[in-house]
Amino acid sequence: MARIVMKFGGTSMAGTERIRRVANIVRRQQAAGHEVAVVVSAMAGETDRLVNFCREAHALYDPAEYDVVVASGEQVTAGLLALTLQSMGAKARSWLGWQLPINTIEAHAKARVDTIDAPDLVASLERGEIAVIPGFQGVSAEGRITTMGRGGSDTSAVAVAAALNADRCDIYTDVDGVYTTDPRIVAKARKLKAVTYEEMLELASVGAKVLQTRSVGLAMKEGVRVQVLSSFIDDDATPADDLPGTMIVSDEEMERIYEEGDMERQHVTGIAHDKNEAKIILTRVPDKPGAVAHIFSPLADASINVDMIIQNVGRDKGETDVTFTVPQTDLARAQALLEDRRGEIGFNRIITDSKIAKISVVGVGMKSHAGVAATMFTALSERGINIQAISTSEIKVSVMIDEDETELAVRVLHTAYGLDAKDEAA
Repeated sequence: MARIVMKFGGTSMAGTERIRRVANIVRRQQAAGHEVAVVVSAMAGETDRLVNFCREAHALYDPAEYDVVVASGEQVTAGLLALTLQSMGAKARSWLGWQLPINTIEAHAKARVDTIDAPDLVASLERGEIAVIPGFQGVSAEGRITTMGRGGSDTSAVAVAAALNADRCDIYTDVDGVYTTDPRIVAKARKLKAVTYEEMLELASVGAKVLQTRSVGLAMKEGVRVQVLSSFIDDDATPADDLPGTMIVSDEEMERIYEEGDMERQHVTGIAHDKNEAKIILTRVPDKPGAVAHIFSPLADASINVDMIIQNVGRDKGETDVTFTVPQTDLARAQALLEDRRGEIGFNRIITDSKIAKISVVGVGMKSHAGVAATMFTALSERGINIQAISTSEIKVSVMIDEDETELAVRVLHTAYGLDAKDEAA
């Protein structure tokens, strides 16, 4: 018998028929002898609807009251799933964030999990009850409802799994696992048996939409084994224990997975893309100590994340150009902040471009194998794709290219690294 946390996203909970299908999946896990807790998102589109209500009520809304409104979406689906399970003869009850409680810190609308008091929840599971928990919400030290930002239900599920010392956390989505790249772009993309926390963290941060970045980071910190699989399966489908999706695990477990007769792992695990970044170039910035601090400090103070950064070779007049990327949604705000500090920074012009894409190659094999970056640059060059910027980490190489060449670049690199599925398995 195992203790399992199951998480279902908004598309899985979109309406009573889908909730009934989710209930069947949950019941099968309990029937197999497992203790089960379920974390649910709001119905697809519901959070956007609630956010719009807040904006219509008050353009400068109070974040604490905003949390009260948007947290209600998950409460509805938690109650509906508990009711549906009860209609099937199961013992089930909902546990709201303040009832456990899920204690959070930091600001409303972007709270972070601090601790979860789990004894009552554990006792409930041991009595054979199915616990249904609304994701995305917790409670502040002041006793107010808090929410964790968009996609926070993944983080809720991992946090609950850590508090329960669960054997694993199953994240049910509209895909059946983690693929070598987006199957909508590359038909021969392969589903991966397992990836490491580190690889998944990089993939999530550079555009792969399977899991929220914060949830992966928390899973890695707490050692929670995560499985990604599809909720869109037939009622009589093989249980998740026998037909797994993709496991996200530690380096040590990954070694065990691949020592049982599997061929050596690929050096590159996957190719990710992100069209949601924008490029900013500041021309003729003084080439002196402290100049870049004047650029990036105000952006950091405004919570604007900066990704790729390039400082060009200095000009004869002691000047240089600085190029970097920010999320597209923050472009206008970043541009305004920099314009306000033009005199302090000393740049000549701001040049922006929102028609760019970031393509990333990710794999722990890069740590021990040379030539990964060279393969990337050569493959793109041979197809006439120009690289505008480059950034790297120990297990990732990312390049900035023209947005119109995104799909071509992904297909080219997927083939270049030998990630295409064989014809007979495609």
